[in-house]
Amino acid sequence: MLDFRQDAEANQILARDAERTLPVYARYPVVMDRGEGVYLYDTSGNKYLDLMAGLGVNALGHAHPRMVAAMADQAAKIVHLSPQYATPYAGALAEELCSRAGMKGVFYSTGGSEAVEGALKLARTHARQSSNGSTKHGIVALKNSYHGRTYGSLSVTGQDKYRLDFGPGLPHVSFVERENLEQLRAAVTEDTAAILMEPLLGEGGVHVISAPFMAEARALADKFNALLIFDEIQCGLGRCGDWFASTASGVQPDILILGKPLGGGLPLSAILVNEKLFDAFGVAKHGSTLGGSPMACRLGLEFCNVVEQENLLAKVNDTGDYLLESLKQLAVASPLAVEARGRGLLLGLELNQAARPFAEAGLLRGVLFNVVQGNILRFLPSYLLEREHVDLAVELLYELLGAGSKEVVQEVSLASA
Repeated sequence: MLDFRQDAEANQILARDAERTLPVYARYPVVMDRGEGVYLYDTSGNKYLDLMAGLGVNALGHAHPRMVAAMADQAAKIVHLSPQYATPYAGALAEELCSRAGMKGVFYSTGGSEAVEGALKLARTHARQSSNGSTKHGIVALKNSYHGRTYGSLSVTGQDKYRLDFGPGLPHVSFVERENLEQLRAAVTEDTAAILMEPLLGEGGVHVISAPFMAEARALADKFNALLIFDEIQCGLGRCGDWFASTASGVQPDILILGKPLGGGLPLSAILVNEKLFDAFGVAKHGSTLGGSPMACRLGLEFCNVVEQENLLAKVNDTGDYLLESLKQLAVASPLAVEARGRGLLLGLELNQAARPFAEAGLLRGVLFNVVQGNILRFLPSYLLEREHVDLAVELLYELLGAGSKEVVQEVSLASA
């Protein structure tokens, strides 16, 4: 087993977790203690450059002083409240999000999967309401997409490895290849209730969906009275350099799903809808006990304010472009790298072999890399990332993927045997 420099107390914690928590995550055997900015510190005194940011949640890094202050202030007032009562924050955050997205209203949930479930329900009820009660259930999604692990969100996730053990899943779901206009046109019919896609596939390999493909989806949704749903749980809220990843396409969805960094680290997701869907749910046909809590919405407002007032979108674009160019140069230089791609600070480096050994080697050297699809290093760092951090990470990648890369793989493989 690899030695990740954990002390005796940390190893006791890891042993307890292994015995008592279900083994559903491919965890790295490290016990984290605290974070500050773009760095994490474990309980054994080791420091790590965090290029995962809690899988995109910690967009403002760790322990951002304004977020900490807002959290402390709100905790002394009220943390949770029945959604049957109003607080100053839910409506204010909804107004902020809708004004930026050009949408009419918001429904809050906890996680992204729950928000996807709500969007699917909206598609079904809209189909029934707009066709005099007839059944119109079809959902068209993308192959290799990822929308969550709850039953409905799993059913529209275009990866067999997640669905096979839990089938058959929701009926009337079909999948098309990204950028395949012919498949898209064939799949969308009079029976289609919604077209669902991520403007940038994150877990599915970091692939940017083109504006023409999204525009065709919009046209087909209009033609067949279906809804166009953009899942921006990972790629939205500044991650790609605009408030929303779909902005650059000029295509407006009927439903926009947001999550990840929205609650400042607390569970919060949002379903944004246009005018025609504002009353579609009706009273008591949907809900979320913990969705839109005063604490989460207060932090959501502070998150938006920090991004705006600290000009972080410009920073995301600058640092993201610098990182992407550095990764592209690495892809040319290394025989193990295939391609660098993505937008803003949602980037991927595809390798021609398994990426986990390189992520483990990075962890040993104090840098956290994320792995998706088995062979892709994905970068989801904090918006606070600086060029000097990029240089540090890329220098390490040159070491890991360069001439000595075989030795790195052998080192990790032997240590973990």
